[in-house]
Amino acid sequence: MSLPPGFLDELRNRLSLGQVVGRKVMWDTRKSNQGKGDLWAPCPFHQEKTASFHVDDRKGFYYCFGCHAKGDAISFVRETENVDFMEAVKILAGEAGMPIPEQDPQAQQKANRRDQLIAVMEQAVAFYRLQLKTAKGAEARDYLANRGLKDDALDRWEIGLAPPGWSNLWQHLTEKGVDKALILEAGLARSSDQGKEPYDTFRNRIMFPIRDGRGRCIAFGGRAIDPGDNAKYLNSPETPLFDKSRSLFNVKNAREAAGKGHPLIVAEGYMDVIALSEAGFKGAVAPLGTAVTDTQLDMMWRIAPEPIIMLDGDTAGRRAAERVIDLALGKLQGGNSLFFLELPAGKDPDDFLRENGRTALQAQIDDFATPLVKKLWLTELNRKTHETPEQKADLDKRLRAQIGKIPDQDIKRYYGDAIKNYRWETFKPANWAPAYKGRGKPQNVNATGAAKQSLLAGHMDEAQLFLLKDRIIAAIALTNPAVAIQFRDGLERFEVVDATARTVIDSIVSLADTTALEALENDVKAAIGAGAVDRLLQDNFIRLQPCVRKNLDADIVLHELTYNMALVSANRAVISETIEAEEDLEDYPSHVIDSRLFAVTRARDEALRGGREDTSQFAVADNGTNVDIDERNAFDALLAQIEVAAGKDRPKS
Repeated sequence: MSLPPGFLDELRNRLSLGQVVGRKVMWDTRKSNQGKGDLWAPCPFHQEKTASFHVDDRKGFYYCFGCHAKGDAISFVRETENVDFMEAVKILAGEAGMPIPEQDPQAQQKANRRDQLIAVMEQAVAFYRLQLKTAKGAEARDYLANRGLKDDALDRWEIGLAPPGWSNLWQHLTEKGVDKALILEAGLARSSDQGKEPYDTFRNRIMFPIRDGRGRCIAFGGRAIDPGDNAKYLNSPETPLFDKSRSLFNVKNAREAAGKGHPLIVAEGYMDVIALSEAGFKGAVAPLGTAVTDTQLDMMWRIAPEPIIMLDGDTAGRRAAERVIDLALGKLQGGNSLFFLELPAGKDPDDFLRENGRTALQAQIDDFATPLVKKLWLTELNRKTHETPEQKADLDKRLRAQIGKIPDQDIKRYYGDAIKNYRWETFKPANWAPAYKGRGKPQNVNATGAAKQSLLAGHMDEAQLFLLKDRIIAAIALTNPAVAIQFRDGLERFEVVDATARTVIDSIVSLADTTALEALENDVKAAIGAGAVDRLLQDNFIRLQPCVRKNLDADIVLHELTYNMALVSANRAVISETIEAEEDLEDYPSHVIDSRLFAVTRARDEALRGGREDTSQFAVADNGTNVDIDERNAFDALLAQIEVAAGKDRPKS
């Protein structure tokens, strides 16, 4: 059976050789670099213990340095499954979701025709390149020189010129004996509606050859020299060689560069790709003037797992980014994602490089390339204003709808968690404490002794309790700086709400690398004021905490820090989950909501126990609330000391 031209190329493009081979081998993780498609394993074709079997996933070939077996995905399936060529193609086509074409008795004839078309295209490349070097090309050469392209770059990219006039290429090719039907079929000329000779598709344009993954010229892109031309850029029409939705400009070179560790950068136009590559960003491609298509995204992910979408920093660029986000969410799977970089001041990559240079662009990539999940959040956030509860609810619904497109449940869950964090950071008040259904009002805690007594009696609401816990954590860290420095990663990640506690912890973390332990408290005082530190450490309730003392055993201090932070985080999680569950009541069955609340409450209870059974004993306060006896006794002792010092006698309770 003969297959139509291009079918096997499309099949190989859709499949990852690493995934095909990975079903039969165990990769050597120490020797492999999966991010670059450089994979090693013991050979499946002969007995060995060392990893001498190499797969180049970017190029789609394997080779064994032991038995010298080599080939592509089709040959691998043939050898390992013991099937013939067509059966191997059917197996792989099933995996790729490609139906096997009906038998075509003219397939070989079509393949020969395709080869003839490619030969005509290569003649056109040579003609255009020659025209650029003639007197007719002076204006085009000046333009390219002003864009920073020297002669060697023009040769590397095979840039040419379609001179003014209606039939320059047509006459050149027909005089060489090229079949007129081939010229028309290749998209190089168009038939006249007035019964005249066909005319050239490209006229008075700078020409860029478009090559496929095997390096064959399949189309052209032309940039108008006349600024008054209606179409600034013009691509070849659809032909048996060229489908723009399945092609990428510079795909062959970018694939090779990505295999050598260069990032894959997706720009908008030919000049952007050329400028990026000439500046050292060799893994640059462009989607040929269209929005990124499903097939193009698959091609990008086969080249690199995390391409950088570097679109122009204008309205059109932002809209293009939104379309890519919509497309990518429905295709996400483990290991594949996207990053986005919007260049400042509406610049495209070519403009930015000419004005700022390679180092500045690399800095933009390093500092401002945004992962897909954050780009999704920012896109929806900036789409409308969100000043009212109704507007925020609308934002939540839009985001849930977008995340709902993700097919992988694990990725969907992680996206939901990330969006919650972005929402919190964006909308939290300056001094937020969790409150819902009227339970608790955010406020700073600097309570009097009477207020502390009511706290122990169960009168303090959740908002005040969380703020107080923040201060306890800050006080433990400040009085035990050696442990705080060891635990600095945990302190950095902890969401601190109370303003004083946040300042103390930030100061400890920032001073930890340069400050002697014994001078740490003084330096924190210098940073935030001695009064703030003294008020924190001299707060009577905080002083009651067993770990707000110096020179304690490090394990005890570390346990108390971990316990208190887990307690606060778990309680906040319960409240946040409750709020979200209330919002989701209409969208999910009640048993799903109940399960979510049960899971987060159970996690909170584990944090409350601190990994151990609760052995606290309780008494009943005057208002009927349970009070920890140890805390009540400690508080009574403190009050007794205060009253004795004041010359009063207090009856025993």
